Amino acid sequence: MKTRLLPKALLLLALPFCGGLPAPVCAQQAPAVDLQAAFQNPPEAAKPWVFWYWMNAAVTPEGITADLEAMREAGIGGAYLMPIKGVENPPAITPPAVQLSPRWWQMVKHAMTEADRLHLKLAMHVSDGFALAGGPWITPELSMQKVVYTQTQVQGGRRISQMLPQATTVQNYYRDIAVYAYPTPTGATTSAKPQVTSSIAGTKPELLAVAGNKEGFKTSEPGWIQYAYAQPFTCRSIRIRSTGYNYQANRLRVEASTDGRTFRPILQLTPPRSGWQDSSAVTHALPATTARFFRFVYDPAGSEPGAEDLDAAKWKQSLKVTEIRLSGEARINHYEGKNGEVWRVSPRTTAQQLPDSLCVPLNKVVNLTGKMDTNGRLTWQAPPGNWTVLRVGHGSTGQINTTGGGARGLECDKFNPAAVKLQFDSWFGEAIRQGGPELAARVLKMFHVDSWECGSQNWSTNFATEFRQRRGYDLLPYLPVLAGVPLQSADVSERVLFDVRQTIAELVNDKFYVTLKEQAHAKGCTFSAEAIAPTMVSDGLLHYQHADVPMGEFWLRSPTHDKPNDMLDAVSGAHIYGKSIVQAEAFTELKLAWDEHPGMLKALQDRNYALGVNRMVYHVFVHNPWLDRQPGMTLSGIGLFFQRDQTWWKPGRAWVDYARRCQALLQLGHPVTDVAVFTGEETPRRAILPNKLVSDLPGIFGPQAVAAEQQRLANVGLPMREQPEKVSASANMETADMLVDPLHGYQYDSFNKDALLRLAKVSYGDITLPGGARYQVLVVPGVQKMSPDNSAMSPEVAKKLRELVQAGATILINRQPNHSPSLSDFPNADKIVQHESYQILKLAGLPTDSMVTNQPVELVSTSRHRLEPFVNPNKIRVMHGPFTADSFQALGLERDFTASTASGQRANGVAWCHRTGGNFNIYFVSNQLDSARTINLSFRINGRQPELWDAVTGETRLATEWRIENGRTLLPLYLDRNGSVFVVFREPTAQTAASAGSNWTTVKPVQTVAGPWQVSFDSKQRGPAQPVTFNQLTDWSQHSNDAIRHYSGTAEYTHTFRWKGKKRPQQRVWLELGQVANLAEVQLNGKPVGTAWTAPYRLDITDAVRKGDNQLRILATNTWANRLTGDQALPADQRPTWTPAPSPSPAATKPLLPAGLLGPVTIGVSTEK
Repeated sequence: MKTRLLPKALLLLALPFCGGLPAPVCAQQAPAVDLQAAFQNPPEAAKPWVFWYWMNAAVTPEGITADLEAMREAGIGGAYLMPIKGVENPPAITPPAVQLSPRWWQMVKHAMTEADRLHLKLAMHVSDGFALAGGPWITPELSMQKVVYTQTQVQGGRRISQMLPQATTVQNYYRDIAVYAYPTPTGATTSAKPQVTSSIAGTKPELLAVAGNKEGFKTSEPGWIQYAYAQPFTCRSIRIRSTGYNYQANRLRVEASTDGRTFRPILQLTPPRSGWQDSSAVTHALPATTARFFRFVYDPAGSEPGAEDLDAAKWKQSLKVTEIRLSGEARINHYEGKNGEVWRVSPRTTAQQLPDSLCVPLNKVVNLTGKMDTNGRLTWQAPPGNWTVLRVGHGSTGQINTTGGGARGLECDKFNPAAVKLQFDSWFGEAIRQGGPELAARVLKMFHVDSWECGSQNWSTNFATEFRQRRGYDLLPYLPVLAGVPLQSADVSERVLFDVRQTIAELVNDKFYVTLKEQAHAKGCTFSAEAIAPTMVSDGLLHYQHADVPMGEFWLRSPTHDKPNDMLDAVSGAHIYGKSIVQAEAFTELKLAWDEHPGMLKALQDRNYALGVNRMVYHVFVHNPWLDRQPGMTLSGIGLFFQRDQTWWKPGRAWVDYARRCQALLQLGHPVTDVAVFTGEETPRRAILPNKLVSDLPGIFGPQAVAAEQQRLANVGLPMREQPEKVSASANMETADMLVDPLHGYQYDSFNKDALLRLAKVSYGDITLPGGARYQVLVVPGVQKMSPDNSAMSPEVAKKLRELVQAGATILINRQPNHSPSLSDFPNADKIVQHESYQILKLAGLPTDSMVTNQPVELVSTSRHRLEPFVNPNKIRVMHGPFTADSFQALGLERDFTASTASGQRANGVAWCHRTGGNFNIYFVSNQLDSARTINLSFRINGRQPELWDAVTGETRLATEWRIENGRTLLPLYLDRNGSVFVVFREPTAQTAASAGSNWTTVKPVQTVAGPWQVSFDSKQRGPAQPVTFNQLTDWSQHSNDAIRHYSGTAEYTHTFRWKGKKRPQQRVWLELGQVANLAEVQLNGKPVGTAWTAPYRLDITDAVRKGDNQLRILATNTWANRLTGDQALPADQRPTWTPAPSPSPAATKPLLPAGLLGPVTIGVSTEK
């Protein structure tokens, strides 16, 4: 580790966020911190953690000790101890450590004891497994609840005494909520059996009209399904069910005909936005259509590419449907998602789809709850006419913590604090008791809730009471809307359902996350939590206010499962709520290929650092209960193989050190984020991905990005790609690549309703939050697929926006609200929204009659004030439509960072972030390309000396070539492929330029280190027993000796060379290894000089090289791929390697990988100025 030319300085880290722009003086300051010391000796908080999975009850004390000792050796800070699945038959280890058994708790206590000895920390999840919060102590009444119902048709004008059917239950648990009767709407009782045919040969379309059918209708070819009725039939709704959710089944084109020959289009069904845990039916509202023939035309052309909020569209498209039910009864469009039963977003039901005449008048609904006895018998003197009786109850969703084992059971009710406390106490609390309070207090320091994988819920025994308290009116008179029954009007029905979803989102936050936070803090533990979307109806940012450590996840080479929105949820949630640590479940992989190594992981790691992550939690370190089986236990074939039996575990310490240095700096100060993007009020909602902002900020994205996004969404030809092997998905689906500098020099956070209403204030023209975030521009986007109602806004949000504008904030609004989405305070709330909208238009100097045109406008405050104003208020423009300027310069906001090529063009593929403290600014810059390049960097920093800090080597040095122009610091920089650097500004300078030499090291080769090389392989890993002479460097995979060709592990290269050069002042001597597959530890004359694991595979040997003979020792390590491939040729019972990962491994289907030291190895010199 080298430190050159840098004076020591104590840096004051300011708690309030000062930003990269001049701003008022920060009033409070944190204790002094030695920035350089933090980089060179990272603190405990900078250490990565691991997910430590104990698989299938196969746990041993010796394996636990070996695991923890390996973690300590590698520089890991702690482990999330999480058991996965139950005991196998036969058990892999006897006796098995079945969760909750005495042996299980013995193993947990042993882990705590050993972690304490090794000064490691442990975390545990809220339940057995990783999804999500359940156990055998959760009875059906304490489990997640959902609204269920049955309908019964009765003839009135008589006394009725009959049993009402009870809805289907899970685990025989059901409780009534209410019983209603209403006049049967037109067409509700109409039934006719259609004749079902199809143009698709070899199918059984007639089954689609059979209620409860389970045999799927499948086709990959375009075609149609036809329902023919003997008499004209009036259809008002269509219910579509698939085995699992099918995107194409819900985008069929509906056509109708009176004669079966000439068909007229009715509508194209619109799929709801939906997440991955969705298997519910979808009911589509249809404008009342009378015909004898209805066709459902399947044509995949025009299909959207997949996304996290359109998961079913990710995959190879085909039509898969089990039931298409046409009904004469009007229904609320997509009510199954709008009632909160499942995570979905859909446009509001329109009056065209559902006119008032088809809605049940509220005053016609009769509450019969008191007329039904406990056995379900209704006794009622029914008025004349046809009546529909709706029996509404609730039951368990049946969700369990699927990945658990001995402690698997029903998921706890997330709206019931008593159930949540029981869950906490029965698992995490029991771990504390079993480990002993004193030991647990020292070791078990983190409590965790993983990513949500147990679906949604829309009821609990307290739901109606909570609803009234939060929404200001009684839900029970409107309860039939949860069953899809339209009351009063489509508008009123949608408003009630909006309020239901909003209440769900609040309850999961207030009752589940708040309760767990309180329980964890009472035990002295820190609380970490992953994303809640896209499975539970929620505000995806809201719960992060209660997590001490927000957390997301990103995947390696697994685009179908990657979670860019999860990461943005965690990063934005951390920023708006002032959390200093943002963790990531890192490098989860769908198909372990055994070729993974630090050099291939670095660019992905850096991209997430630039996004805002500042602590990695590697996924996954699987407990290996054996000391003599390699590679050892795995999570089937999922996850990065990051554990003690990884071939590169020991040299991989250099990679962990890189992470520690990066994380030490990225945890300091506050992020500099110029733009806040409002996530809207639709529920569910979450952070907004960059591609969804292209239509709002086309100028910022630029014409090339706009055209690319249009082409992506067009998805012409539905192109596919395969990654990983044998996993095909849409080539145009949303991927995390879009997260690299999308706003071209500006960073943004998503900004939720809670932050806007409760936290946001204006200070010197900036929107500030108590946690330190500071934004110069707030963007309120226009219509989006996840926020489809462009004209809706709550009175409180409209009022807050007006207040922010009046206080001097800059707000760009690409929508014109004219009504509230809620029934609360209706219709007065609509009038308030219109009034506030009028006031905002007036403040912006726009014609107030434009309020009725519903045209989007951009509002820029004309009262922006600063101590040092950046904007002349007289020059502020008010612009209509999307923001078309190519920067926010006109608003007084320069780009924070730019990277350009020698020709002045924007340099693509440069990820970056910026953090600031009281008197320092830190930029992290990453070359995401797989090729080296020289780029010109421009920073929004003035009057500070730039320094270049290399987290790979630990070297820090002053930049020697730079200049200041127009208040910006400019410097050229060379970055190796996937290279990265920290550019640090801390020391004031009066200089405006420097040209004392290059900002990067240029090495002049002076000597080749040629063979012969003595190469020693490890015979325990089935390498040759005797050293082998390589006259020239050779790729092991090309060697004639099978023991070398299939070798996986470390081999020692030794060679003695004569150094002919001289050490001159200011000269550095370098060993350049050329190509390395994959890591190399180097010693020269018995002195360690470092580990080469990433480009340029170059090490400083200045202090180790000597004139004359030099003994060079290189330990080269490859991956497990070649050995596992070779072993595939052996019978399974003769393979020395052992792993439960699927066989053959992906590596076995590919050619052998390059391995070893490939060179050429040279010695070079550079001169420092």
